[in-house]
Amino acid sequence: MDTLPAKIDTDLMKQVNKQFVTGVTVVTAMDGDTPKGLAVNAFSSISLDPAVVMVCVQHTSSTHDCLFRTEHLAVNILSTEQLEVVTRFAGKSDDKFAGLDWAPGPHGSPLIARSSARMEVLIRERLQASTHTVFICRVVHAEVTDTAPMVYSAGRFFDGAALPPLG
Repeated sequence: MDTLPAKIDTDLMKQVNKQFVTGVTVVTAMDGDTPKGLAVNAFSSISLDPAVVMVCVQHTSSTHDCLFRTEHLAVNILSTEQLEVVTRFAGKSDDKFAGLDWAPGPHGSPLIARSSARMEVLIRERLQASTHTVFICRVVHAEVTDTAPMVYSAGRFFDGAALPPLG
């Protein structure tokens, strides 16, 4: 019988994760009449046909329960013009939407203006994975702009359009 490997040190995993370049998203949903949201870097496309994506959210997030209860949520892929937005949604403010330019999507989820891309999704599955819930979602609405996306690596934000190609 195989035994589980030794637990990996949390600080080591933080260093490993810093080596991975990721996009910057804000996941939003409505909690009744109140918009809620949080910054999320655990987002990925799963399939193009049908269009399916996944988002991972920590159970202790103040937005988790709202996302768990809702049917639709939005994924806002932030642009280089939105450093203030990611800072706001990575924090613990009670009203992250105060003064923010946003509009409801076709299914009511908050779509943040000036984002590089936005999509509204239907939650199809909620999988429990240790400290997080993995939301598997079918894309029901998508928009793309000409604004360059923001990327994150090694604790810093970068202009996704200014990265030099290797080949």
